[in-house]
Amino acid sequence: MILPVDFEQRIGFDKIRTYIKEACISTLGQQVADKMAFLSNFDKVNHLLIQTHEFKNILQSGEYFPSGNFIDVSPFLKRTKVGNTFLTEEEFFDLKLSLKTILACISFFDEYEEDYPTLFQLRKSVELDESLYKAIDEKIDERGELRNNASSELQEIRTRIFKVQAQLRRTTEQIYRQASQNGFTPEDASVTIRDGRLVIPVLAEYKRRIKGFIHDQSATGQTVYIEPSEALEMNNEVRELQYEERREIVRILTALTNKVRPELPNLEKAYRFLGIVDFIRAKARFSMQISAYMPIVENKRILHFKKAEHPLLKLSLAESGKKVTPLNIHLNADKRILIISGPNAGGKSVALKSVGLLQYMLQCGLLIPVQPDSTCGIFQRLFIDIGDQQSIENDLSTYSSHLQNMKNFLQEGNKQTLFLIDEFGTGTEPRFGGAIAESILERLYSMKAFGVITTHYDNIKNFAQTHPNVENGAMKFDERHLEPLYELEIGKPGSSFALEVAEKMGIPHELIEAAKGKIGQERVNYDKLLNDLGKEKRQLEQKLREIQKKEITLDKSSKDYEELNAFINEQKKSIIIEAKQEAKSILKEANKRVEQAIREIKESQADKVKTQQAREQLRSFESKVELTPHEKQKTKSAPKDIYKPAKGDIKAGDFVQIKGQDTIGEVLSVGTREAEIMLGDLKSKIKLNRLERMSKNAVKKELKKSYSGSSTGMIERSTNFRQQLDVRGKRAEEAISLVDKFIDDALVLGYPEVSILHGRGDGILRKFIRDYLRQYNYVKSLKNEHEERGGDGITLVELG
Repeated sequence: MILPVDFEQRIGFDKIRTYIKEACISTLGQQVADKMAFLSNFDKVNHLLIQTHEFKNILQSGEYFPSGNFIDVSPFLKRTKVGNTFLTEEEFFDLKLSLKTILACISFFDEYEEDYPTLFQLRKSVELDESLYKAIDEKIDERGELRNNASSELQEIRTRIFKVQAQLRRTTEQIYRQASQNGFTPEDASVTIRDGRLVIPVLAEYKRRIKGFIHDQSATGQTVYIEPSEALEMNNEVRELQYEERREIVRILTALTNKVRPELPNLEKAYRFLGIVDFIRAKARFSMQISAYMPIVENKRILHFKKAEHPLLKLSLAESGKKVTPLNIHLNADKRILIISGPNAGGKSVALKSVGLLQYMLQCGLLIPVQPDSTCGIFQRLFIDIGDQQSIENDLSTYSSHLQNMKNFLQEGNKQTLFLIDEFGTGTEPRFGGAIAESILERLYSMKAFGVITTHYDNIKNFAQTHPNVENGAMKFDERHLEPLYELEIGKPGSSFALEVAEKMGIPHELIEAAKGKIGQERVNYDKLLNDLGKEKRQLEQKLREIQKKEITLDKSSKDYEELNAFINEQKKSIIIEAKQEAKSILKEANKRVEQAIREIKESQADKVKTQQAREQLRSFESKVELTPHEKQKTKSAPKDIYKPAKGDIKAGDFVQIKGQDTIGEVLSVGTREAEIMLGDLKSKIKLNRLERMSKNAVKKELKKSYSGSSTGMIERSTNFRQQLDVRGKRAEEAISLVDKFIDDALVLGYPEVSILHGRGDGILRKFIRDYLRQYNYVKSLKNEHEERGGDGITLVELG
């Protein structure tokens, strides 16, 4: 149950419905959108939400899904129920195109049954025989006309028509040329058609020079259009053949319609399916437009919106480049009612409308702009009292209309109700209005109903202090600048800041002080205490955020250190293993050489020459494995800098070396005591007294040497590189990863232009890729490929 009857207009859902209808691509989908309504059955709501969620995944994946020819042919189909009627060629053409779309949708869901099981269940309701489409396609061509070979009789008739018309044109043009040579025709004239017959234009004064029938004359009367007598019989023959052709066409269309008639029940289901698919697709498109998600839905009374945004306000602010301040609201069995207070124009009503609109959208099967881990329940009844509902026709004042709503709420409300009341108790004398509002709130509380209330009344704010299932909330306010922050803070009531705002607006100070005296110091102190508490809480929250930020930085630094340490240890192990393997190899070779020398000496019976040769071979091998003097010096002494230090102060862009280490880094920024340097892929801050400035030329020379070893990898990359990347069928995240590596390779290999094949579809994948590439300076331009080579299904990327 929904109260009042104009609920949708009051929360703005009528505009949501309009957005969805505009997203439909056919009247079939729009008709379904018109029937969209509030549901209280959990299974139905959950089913509709999953359908929309699955279709959103289809759109985001970039997979091809039919997006054209969602044509409503139901008026044609209704006419076929009458015997001896037939569909026209144009109507059969629409039927053919839409049947092709339906079959393509069915084929898609059959192929992706496991990925989109809920949408596949929708497809199972359709039983459509493909033979009907084939039968129509055999008769109707791509222009929407009967094919010449639709029947042998039609083909013969059209062949005869073509031959007679060709002969007729030759004869008529011959007569026209003769008349033109004689000067009987106007200048720059030609053979034309009047009443479906070929005629020649003749000057009026020469009309008796040409034998034939006059069909028409020009507006001035200076030219007449004559059908030559020689062409009269041929024109008559063409006309008779055209009548014969029309009779054959009617016969073919009637026979084809007779094939459609038995399939009408299945066709009605198929087009109902097509309309629902169009509607679900429109819901998915709208959900992407407002960044909506499917929350966790439970079959109980709960409402936990995380970072909720009012969709209409979001769209409105987006046009001016602004963003909505997200809202966090939590209602459950322990805290069923939330009382929101705070200054005027602080966002109380927007918060209340957001709750009503999002819950209503959810129970209409729409995804909502909240975090995916939000939790939403189902309510049987949804009531709202908001805005000025004064009725002149019913002679009701604003307050009377509020009371009428309250009466309906009390009569129809129960524990399955979610009520939303704006400015509770206003509209009459405050003391009585507040008392009546509190009494009504007590009754709603006793019903165990859920609700959100906005108010300025203290007795309503204090209600939360005496009732365990009620909680206060306040819209935050910047006391320094006296401006609302539009953020909801749960746990305490808010001040109206009436005196502060009045003073900011220029009300004289003495009047403000007088007002304080009338209010009473105790009330002023109470508001001041609320303000101070709010200010202190915000300061603590700011400190907490700063601490959390520092902890994140510390965790990252610790993780980077651990990764670097692990890398160094791994490298150390690798070097030791390689050294051991090399030493083992050298030792093995040395043993082999010694054994060979001994064998040769024995075999030569210690011949001096042979012995000397063996010794020379051993000395030669020893010289190969012996360390050079420079290498010996390096092994004896402690590790020294591999580059010579350079004079001068350290500044950004310099290369530096950590004293006592071989590590070289590039300076990113310099502070008073320390510098931020880049060591490989890691950033680190190191004190200046631990760093030495190095010669850039020497560093670059050494780095150039180190990079020379990568030429083999470059050759391999160049060999395997292709100038076009195919990402069709890929999900957005996977496609972006492939594009990133593809562009990197293109830049390294020096290609000025490459192309990305993403397909057309709905353009989702194309938009993702292009938006991603536009953020990089090395991308000069993005444009479509030539239409004959793929058009907007391929993006050409110019690099520079």
